[in-house]
Amino acid sequence: MEEFKVTVEGSGKHVHVSRETLDVLFGKGYELTPKKMLSQPGQYSCEERIDVIGPKNTFKSVVIIGPCRKEDQVEMSFTDARAVGIDAPIRMSGDLAGTPGCTLVGPNGSVELKQGVIIAQRHLHCCPEDAERFGIKDGEEVLLRIEGPRSLYFDSCIARVGPTHATFIHVDYDEVNAAALFAGNTIATVLKKSDHCK
Repeated sequence: MEEFKVTVEGSGKHVHVSRETLDVLFGKGYELTPKKMLSQPGQYSCEERIDVIGPKNTFKSVVIIGPCRKEDQVEMSFTDARAVGIDAPIRMSGDLAGTPGCTLVGPNGSVELKQGVIIAQRHLHCCPEDAERFGIKDGEEVLLRIEGPRSLYFDSCIARVGPTHATFIHVDYDEVNAAALFAGNTIATVLKKSDHCK
């Protein structure tokens, strides 16, 4: 049977902002400036950078990912969270209830977030065609097998299936380093957990 092999992308700390927050940070009506299109359709890294302030430290010049969202969200690794002094939980994007906040500072003002800082749950973006081909359901938990000098398995990878998704795996830089997911070794084999863990 053909194996489901998917490119793994490392995601560094970044911020998603709402229209209201962007107005405060950069000025009323300000529009984000796309710098680089990302693998997921319609998403891009921006020229704009902001500071993220936690109880212990400040991250300078953190990238904004566009376009604007309904809610502000700050994503970072466990290493980042410890460095800045935030006890951030592992969550899927958009699951922000009960999460800690931080302060965002832009050239025009600052915003105190009451919530929104998370460690992103590792996840598989999957287009409907690939999902049907390999029997992957939206919200399903799959297993990742990483080959190479630091081969390992990543458990608890959540599939996000839909027409707005291109097929890529997203992990943070702690996970990139743990699995040595560097140039020439950025492919994971996706395994059905129900089949592999019998």
